[in-house]
This record gives sequence, C-alpha cells and structure tokens, in this order.
Amino acid sequence: MIHISLKIKSLIAVAAVLLFVSSTQSFAHCDGLDGPVIKDARKALETGNVKLVLIWVQEADQDEIISAFNKTLAVRKLSPEAKEFADMYFFETLVRIHRAGEGAPYTGIKPAGRDLGPAIPAADKAIESGSPKELVKFLQDAVHDGLHPYYMNTVQKKNFNPNDVNAGREYVKAYVEFVHYVEKIYLLTSGSAHSEEGAEKHSH
Repeated sequence: MIHISLKIKSLIAVAAVLLFVSSTQSFAHCDGLDGPVIKDARKALETGNVKLVLIWVQEADQDEIISAFNKTLAVRKLSPEAKEFADMYFFETLVRIHRAGEGAPYTGIKPAGRDLGPAIPAADKAIESGSPKELVKFLQDAVHDGLHPYYMNTVQKKNFNPNDVNAGREYVKAYVEFVHYVEKIYLLTSGSAHSEEGAEKHSH
C-alpha cells in the first residue's frame, strides 16, 4: 500500500526536477483551450453558473470575473459570431486574472493539443483514474534518471591524483553539481524550502 507521505514526497520531488533542471519548456496548461480553466469556463457559460470559474481566481478578483461573465452572457445571445467573440473574451479575461493571481505573466490562449511534456498528463491521469500508483512510479523514475548522471560523474572523478589540480577541479565541479541537485530536491520534498538568502548560506 502506498503511503500518503510517499505520494506527496514523490510529487514534490519531480517538481524539483522540473523546476531546477528544465528551464526551456513551460509545463503550465491553465492557458490552453483544452486546459482545466477554460473547460470550467465553458461549463459556466453553458449553465449560467459563474461559481464554476470563481475557484480559479482569488477572492479579490472575483467581482471582475462576475462582471465579465455577465457581459459575456448578454453578448453571446446576439448571434453565433457574437457568441464566439464573447466566449473568447471571457476565456482570455479569466486566464489572465488566474495567472496574475499565481504571479505568472499572461501570454495569450494556447491551442488545444499542444505538447505539455509527460508530467502534466500523468498527473491529470492520476486524478481521473483515482489512483496515484502509476504517477508515483513515473515520478520516482524521473528523480532516478535525473540524479543518476550527476552521481556517476562524481563517483568516476572521485579518486583523482592529488597532484593533478585540473583533475581535482573536475571532481569538485561534479561534486558541487551533484550536491546542489540533491539539496534542491530535498528542500522541496521536506517542505522546508529556504529563501534565496538562506539557500546561499549553504551554497558551495
């Protein structure tokens, strides 16, 4: 049986991999046409229930969303073209305010079907299936695959000739990269992530 603590730690561990190892791909999917925010927005507009989307914004922003929602409902009745225009207006408003609440920039609505990488689909699948078993396995493999190269590189350079300064420096470089990688994962899995100032105190 999988314990809750293991599930949580594995989830945060892969977050560390994604946050600190990959700097080129954005894994957010709240701004996609097939993402959860716009899916709820479609349901809200079809049912006339704005509460279905208020969960995606902070309380301080909900009045703006309610106002945009009511305007959208009024305009979308005019014609099919007006409906399409009004719906997109509401989607953009909702996503923009949602992302602002997360401290993230708004860069427009992204098309459906884009490549989100393996992590987000795996997380969504776990929610839909009601079982985290496959997700935990995926996360454990991700941590192992990310950590192993750093470990092997460090071990292979450990027994350098003390008189070979260049070899020693290569070992130190590998060691520092390995330790930093481990520390970043630990800080997230332990729930004790430090501020940049605190982290700098432990940097090599």
